[in-house]
Amino acid sequence: MSASVWTVERIRRLIALWGEGRTAAAIADRLGPEISRCAVLGKVHRLGLVRAAPARPPSRPRGASAFPKRRFQQVAPSRPASQVSSPAAPERPEATVLSVRRGQCRWPYGTPGSVDFGLCGHAVARGAFCAAHAAIGYQTRPMSAEGLMRLAGFGHDPS
Repeated sequence: MSASVWTVERIRRLIALWGEGRTAAAIADRLGPEISRCAVLGKVHRLGLVRAAPARPPSRPRGASAFPKRRFQQVAPSRPASQVSSPAAPERPEATVLSVRRGQCRWPYGTPGSVDFGLCGHAVARGAFCAAHAAIGYQTRPMSAEGLMRLAGFGHDPS
């Protein structure tokens, strides 16, 4: 085994230079060609030497943002579609899965597979349903302010 390159004198110089705030590379240059920057860092670690964190400069006050915050008015929620007056739905199904045709309402009645299962069968008003069932089936949910922002292309708040 070879003799250690870390003599008592080199360790004292390392501690002094480290205390002055010198970099590991600068300390390695001062200690000689046998000591590398990594050797300095390893010895510093093994000795448990630490430096006080440098004082952070006070933060600058922020100026006006390039993108001012947008303010949106809260929109009163619209009346749910179920409260909108619409034609009355039939009391019982007028069509079956096999008898329903294009242009007839496909709103289901009953439990699929049971004897009393059927479809509305009235004339289609919107999509696959009559006016009464379209009012029930196609309700829109009021959008939140965050949803409106995403929709408008403002995915996040930069502040």
